[in-house]
This record gives sequence, C-alpha cells and structure tokens, in this order.
Amino acid sequence: MNRKTRAEERIEALDTSPDTLAAAQVEAVRTERDEAVAKAEAERDEFLAALQRERAEFVNFRRRTADERQQERGLAGVDLIAKVLVLADDFDRAIETRPADLVDNGWAEGVAAIDRKLRLLLESEGVTAVEAAPGTLFDPREHEAVVSVPGTGRAEGEIVEEVRRGYRLRDRLIRPALVAVAAAPDPDAGPGPGLVN
Repeated sequence: MNRKTRAEERIEALDTSPDTLAAAQVEAVRTERDEAVAKAEAERDEFLAALQRERAEFVNFRRRTADERQQERGLAGVDLIAKVLVLADDFDRAIETRPADLVDNGWAEGVAAIDRKLRLLLESEGVTAVEAAPGTLFDPREHEAVVSVPGTGRAEGEIVEEVRRGYRLRDRLIRPALVAVAAAPDPDAGPGPGLVN
C-alpha cells in the first residue's frame, strides 16, 4: 500500500481538468475586466464632473468680465462728464440771469440752443438730473443739504429750493443736488403763519 502524503492528497483533490482550468481563468479575466471597467467608469464620471465644473466656472468668468467691461465702458467718461456738468451749470446761470432786454435777442437764443444741445448730449450718454424740486422729500443718498430754512410753511425735511442740480450716470450718482431744506418750526418763536393762538 502506497501511502500518500498530505500534499499529494491535496493535489488529487484539485480539479485540474482543462474545462475547470479554462472556466477559472475566464472567471478571473471577467472579474479583472469588470473591476477595470468599473474603475474606468468612476474615472470617467470624475473627469466629466470636473469638466462640467470648469465649464460652468468659465461661463461665469466670461459673463462677469463682460459685465465689468460694460460697466467700465459706461463709467469711463465719468470724470469728463463731471467737467462738462460744470459747463452746464454755467449755462444755467447765464440763461437764468440774462437781462430782460436780451429775451428776444438772437445771440441769447443761440446760447440757449447750445445749452439744449448740451443737455441732449448728456441725456444720450445716460446722464439724468436728480429730482430736487421744491416739496420733494430730502434724500441724503441723492441730495446734499447746504442750508436749513425755518419758517417756510413746509414740513421738516422737504426741499425748499434747489441750489445746484445733481446728476446721475445711469444708476450711479455722479453729483448730489445741493438743496435748501425746511427746518422744524422753532417752538420759542410762537405760532407760524396761518396758525391762531
């Protein structure tokens, strides 16, 4: 009797037939392939997500830089416009103080026409006057109070007079309007006009 060693018994227990070996190899190759495909799909999804993030960031960057360029273009001439507004103020003063004998004068009318052209030019560039008519409520974001006037008969904080026009370029304030504002009535001064004791 031939005694087999334990190693020999194990070898005999192994199925080494060609079909069994081929199936095991095929299964190993399938498992390896499935793992490689899963790894490649995970990498693909990761790269796709990274590409989509980069594309979204680039689109946002382009939009943001286009907006900034547009704002810079629109506001590039702010200094020049501010200087032109000084000329517009001079035209206002000249037209408001023209002597009565020059009312129908052709030369004076020419100056007024130049003022109108200047106003149209400013409007075409997006420059508009700040609303500061008498009776308008004082707004510190658009108005600058230069004097407080008591006893006007207006409510406290209402504009009494516009001293100098204010302007804005599109939605940006270039220069606040200088205004005189109604003050609260002085309680020691007695009743105001129209009030009876």
